[in-house]
Amino acid sequence: MTGQKLIDLMLQSQRRVHVTGTPENGVIAALDLEGRLFTVINNRVLNRVVPSAILNRSNRNGYQNPGGDALWPAPEGSCFGYEYGTGSWRVPPAITAAVWEVMEQSENKSVIRAEIDLVNNRQLGIPCEFERHIAIEWNGKSLIQHVTEMIRYIGVRTLAKDQFRLAPWTLCQFDSSEGCKIIMPPPSEADIRDLYDPSLSQRGILGDNYVVNTQTDFRFQLGLGENVPWIEFVNGEGLRVKRTSGSLPAGQNYIDIADTDPAKLPSDFGIKLSIYCDPTGFMEIEGCGGCPDTLTPGSELSVKITTEYVAV
Repeated sequence: MTGQKLIDLMLQSQRRVHVTGTPENGVIAALDLEGRLFTVINNRVLNRVVPSAILNRSNRNGYQNPGGDALWPAPEGSCFGYEYGTGSWRVPPAITAAVWEVMEQSENKSVIRAEIDLVNNRQLGIPCEFERHIAIEWNGKSLIQHVTEMIRYIGVRTLAKDQFRLAPWTLCQFDSSEGCKIIMPPPSEADIRDLYDPSLSQRGILGDNYVVNTQTDFRFQLGLGENVPWIEFVNGEGLRVKRTSGSLPAGQNYIDIADTDPAKLPSDFGIKLSIYCDPTGFMEIEGCGGCPDTLTPGSELSVKITTEYVAV
């Protein structure tokens, strides 16, 4: 899909868009679609795009997953997560219906923001602003996308660690088929964990790298600890996407983002990067920020995610 066709599709569904760079080489932000980002090189959208999910609307009967690169709150499950407020998994309307606004813009930089009131699985309300600070570098061959992902707490109560967990979490989607894989430096056993069922059949050492086969007939997700420096998606057709997660601000630490039982406490395993693979034919490379021990009014939780796109 071309950048202009994606913009036309957004406008057809009466959703606003904002472009950083150009529609041919840049980042298209879907302001009425969770603030998702779609990266374009040489007039080709590189992220997964699901037209039917753009033309339709999410509701309690079904979530429309449009692709792109989204900023969500972590964790997903556990008693402190944000996806089980009604008892079963759903993306809350505060996220799907959020109104993102352009706060700053220049030729290769933008800041977009939305107010999103979160309710965790213990039914505690946490009013927030979500911000995405976008900066791109385009050199004719690759596009480097720097996004500072931020969640700002705008409530008036101070929350202690036994009341909440909260971290910015960015999920970047791609179509996945035969030959698609993730490569990364070999992690220690302490820095890699299955978040769903075991996936040892999909991964292992190959030469100097650790390789994950992202084409799968079962759902799996890998949580990667703070010692894993980067992950890179390779689709076998000339696309390479390398993602790194920057250092955390002082006083913030990685947390367990897993989609676990909402009646249970999260584990102590802190996740910096994550890989999600789905049998319906897509995968995600994910980056995570951290969480403080105390959430005070005005607290800003942030992480700089750098994603380098190379498309032949």
